[in-house]
Amino acid sequence: MDTDGTRETRPDRTGHIPRPAAPPKPSHAPASGPTLGDWLRVPRSSDGPGVWTYGHVPRAAEEPEETPTRQLISGALISLLAGLLLWSLLVNKYLGGFWLWPLYMFTPDSWAQTTAAVVAAYVWYGIVIGVLVFGFGRLGRWPELLRRLLRSRAVRPLHTAAPTGPEAGSEDDPARWPELRGVGLGEVADRLEGEAGGGRMNDVDYTRIRRAWDSVRVDPSRMRAFADSVRDKGAGACVHPSGARDLPVRAARHDLLARQVLLGTVEDGVRNPYARRGTSLALDPDVLGTSLLAVGPSGTGKTRQLVRPVVESLALQALAGQAAVVAVGAAGAQLGPDAAYDVVVRIGDPASVYDLDLYGGATDPDEAATLLAEAFVGDVPGTDVRRAATALAQLLGPFRAAHGRFPAVPELRELLDGLPAALDALRRELDGQPAMLRELDARTRQHGAHGDPGAALADRVALLDRPAFAGFFDTTGQGRPFSLRALEHPIRVRVDLPERGHADASRMLARLLLAQFNAAAAARADRSLFAFLALDDASHTLTSQTVRGVQRLRSAHAGVLLTLRTLDDVPEELRTPLLGAVGCRMAFSGVTTWDGKRFAEAWGTEWVETRDVTHRTVFADQPLTRAIHAFRKLVTGKAVTTDAVTVRQVERERWSASDLAHAVPPGHAVLSLTSVRGERAAPLLVRLAGSA
Repeated sequence: MDTDGTRETRPDRTGHIPRPAAPPKPSHAPASGPTLGDWLRVPRSSDGPGVWTYGHVPRAAEEPEETPTRQLISGALISLLAGLLLWSLLVNKYLGGFWLWPLYMFTPDSWAQTTAAVVAAYVWYGIVIGVLVFGFGRLGRWPELLRRLLRSRAVRPLHTAAPTGPEAGSEDDPARWPELRGVGLGEVADRLEGEAGGGRMNDVDYTRIRRAWDSVRVDPSRMRAFADSVRDKGAGACVHPSGARDLPVRAARHDLLARQVLLGTVEDGVRNPYARRGTSLALDPDVLGTSLLAVGPSGTGKTRQLVRPVVESLALQALAGQAAVVAVGAAGAQLGPDAAYDVVVRIGDPASVYDLDLYGGATDPDEAATLLAEAFVGDVPGTDVRRAATALAQLLGPFRAAHGRFPAVPELRELLDGLPAALDALRRELDGQPAMLRELDARTRQHGAHGDPGAALADRVALLDRPAFAGFFDTTGQGRPFSLRALEHPIRVRVDLPERGHADASRMLARLLLAQFNAAAAARADRSLFAFLALDDASHTLTSQTVRGVQRLRSAHAGVLLTLRTLDDVPEELRTPLLGAVGCRMAFSGVTTWDGKRFAEAWGTEWVETRDVTHRTVFADQPLTRAIHAFRKLVTGKAVTTDAVTVRQVERERWSASDLAHAVPPGHAVLSLTSVRGERAAPLLVRLAGSA
């Protein structure tokens, strides 16, 4: 035993010193911040999209006019000197003795030469001095100057009155579940209140149970099951299918009651609207439902300061039964630990538990062919995607009719290459199905003809028919394929793409996932969950069809997050439609002027007030005036001038291309937001959370 009380570590027989055992991993993070009850009682208000509503106090719409401090000081000195001059004139009787008449009228003659007369005189002097101080003080604005000097700023209406939350223990206290008590479920409310008071309920539990209660209000037949579940499990009632009640780690600040994640702080500068300066900025499904495009060079924090917080927020909402999220990125991207997801698909990793359904869960050959054609040749110049979809459908339909499933990657490659053995085997399986035989014969006749997309499709399928992908994209039912048809469930999915060794295949799979997401989100029968796809690095993945699909997502209660290093990674003919398809646009620091020009065009112009000051030299005619001007020029070093001020309303860009390229500091971004209801927030310069 060492002297400090710790046990000495001795070497074993081989001379190796064993490593001391690590302490057990804590089951949950240490408690910090406000309690659940205090968090619930904080008022939440919003005066525009993107406002962090937690404890938000709205600001005035316009900045009040403020008198310069120098002008206040000069006015106060002038009024003070004027007051002293008037008092001197009164005391020395240069203005007569009229100001003493009230003293003589109300003072008895018997008080003459007495102490009472002296006291009365000093009282009257104090009254007169008080009147002078009040009058000249108001004239010189002394109170405003005093407040300016004491607080370094004048007291002005920066904010409206701060809203107040309900009192603890009151009838409308959300921690007491007044909605349940109002329908006679007092016992259930007491159980939940006790769970919150005992520290056994977190924000995810509260949000999840509240959503379950909202579903009970829609369908009252579920009330008995809801009440029994809460009585039996308390805060663990209505838990997520995974059994998780929180994420293993949180990298951002979240407000699940408002479904928001804190992104940063709006800079307190003239480039931002006065009402938003200094306020916190957050993202929620209301703005993410219009989709978000973020552009910035590598190393500016797109993944760490944008993608990860947004994905984390939606993963928490999935645990609360409110959302379904799919995060797609390169293998090794910091999108959160594996334990934060229900499904982790590592394409190209033999240790991956889950596989990816190449056909997106489609059962119709034409639908599956359309999705595959968009992913395979949607970025190939001069290739007709519709003809490619027809060529694929002519093979997928007969194969499914013969085998009851779609072909695996090697089988699809053989059919696209037109191998006689593969086609003859399929033709034998189709005996007795003349319609499918006609489809197969049509594909055989078109193979190798001018303009046939089969060769391009075969080349793209060959990218997936590699030893690294052996065992993936299985269609025989032996694996555990993930399909985007699961978006109707509150699921958390992460897809790791093999970007390093198979860049072309990764981009093709990213296009496929984006096309499948657009189709699956729009085809959902139950759209109560917010479906979201975060595509970390969407370079070379966008096509004309997927851009149109992104624009239609807002009506399907879904959205996407796309990040790009530069807009040059998007075909030139799609750059303007892409900026028009998304409702939220974000430019990180370091973008090029070419990218800045596109953003400047998308954000448009605004009317601003400009002041043009013209200085004109004054030439005096009188000798005395010329002498005074010469003396003033000798003292100040400047000629005597007059100023002509011209005020105009001009139309200027909100953010110019040069400003976006050179005036955005590191760790900042310019972000514009649009909600699904059509509310808009002008481009804001935001200091991102976590930046130095």
